Amino acid sequence: MTMAGRKNTGSASVPLLVLLSLGFFFATYNLLTIVMRNRAVIRSVADDSNRKLLSDPILEMPDIMQKQKTSGSPLHIALTATDAPYSKWQSRIMYYWYKKKKDLPGSDMGGFTRILHSGNPDNLMDEIPTIVVDPLPAGLDRGYIVLNRPWAFVQWLEKATIEEEYILMAEPDHIFVNPLPNLADGGYPAAFPFFYIKPAENENIIRKFFPEENGPVTNVDPIGNSPVIIKKDMLDRIAPTWMNVSLRMKDDSETDKAFGWVLEMYAYAVASALHGVKHILRKDFMLQPPWDLHTGKKFIIHYTYGCDYNLKGELTYGKIGEWRFDKRSYLRGPPPRNLSLPPPGVPESVATLVKMVNEATANIPNWDTE
Repeated sequence: MTMAGRKNTGSASVPLLVLLSLGFFFATYNLLTIVMRNRAVIRSVADDSNRKLLSDPILEMPDIMQKQKTSGSPLHIALTATDAPYSKWQSRIMYYWYKKKKDLPGSDMGGFTRILHSGNPDNLMDEIPTIVVDPLPAGLDRGYIVLNRPWAFVQWLEKATIEEEYILMAEPDHIFVNPLPNLADGGYPAAFPFFYIKPAENENIIRKFFPEENGPVTNVDPIGNSPVIIKKDMLDRIAPTWMNVSLRMKDDSETDKAFGWVLEMYAYAVASALHGVKHILRKDFMLQPPWDLHTGKKFIIHYTYGCDYNLKGELTYGKIGEWRFDKRSYLRGPPPRNLSLPPPGVPESVATLVKMVNEATANIPNWDTE
């Protein structure tokens, strides 16, 4: 495929920022609704065997894989990002914690690359190891910015020299809360299972891109591309398919409407299944405040959801709280240093998140500049 053209990534207008904020709000509201419904179902499960299944971090894998702990091979962290202020401040915090955790016991974390898919260098080139790749041609993403992610990986894998055999695909809103070991095992990449990625419940749509001759729809894992730890040569094979499936899904109005903001996640799940790849599904890979209450022995904090509480420490579902931390509050620039800590009673995971943000912002030079 020949890709040409570059998208203007200059400063967003105020109307555009308003539209982005509304889009983020409705996307988050829908996800929060799904989370609440899902947690209600989980709470209703009384059977001990079902509870054991829900707590098992490895799902639907052969017995030999359930005994596998870590591979021990070093992994390269690959962070896809844009030059927007919103992406930049998150990337800086993410890189700060990568450096803090990289050399601790239990870590298999190797090199780091920010894959900047805005087409031009930015002012973080000297702070974060970065390779610049082109965005999709103007208009092709139709406002769905993450559609650039698979194309960014295709370009990076073609031009970069990557010493490590394994790659972690990461996002700006990831914070390493514990040193990350290599959770993959050879031909089995490791991935986090998202409860809202449901291939079986969307079989009619999935079959447009994963025909019956490829096997049952259960071959499509309930994952996105991130976080995923995968062999470099395996990702090299999957990435072009992931890009093409993403574009085909976006072009199909029924699929675009059904999958919305998680379309690119479904595209990776389908693309890897087309290559016959099954993932080790690790629930301990990541936690997502405010729904996950404790960091425990998990490895990555994903702060995609807003955390809103009243002063009694009670979560205010779908309502802006008296105390809040929401990354979408900082679309135009970084959050200030020394954010207020949550009130008593708020889960440990939320307090840890804010403390880790505060530590990073206190120690990153020139934090208040874009």
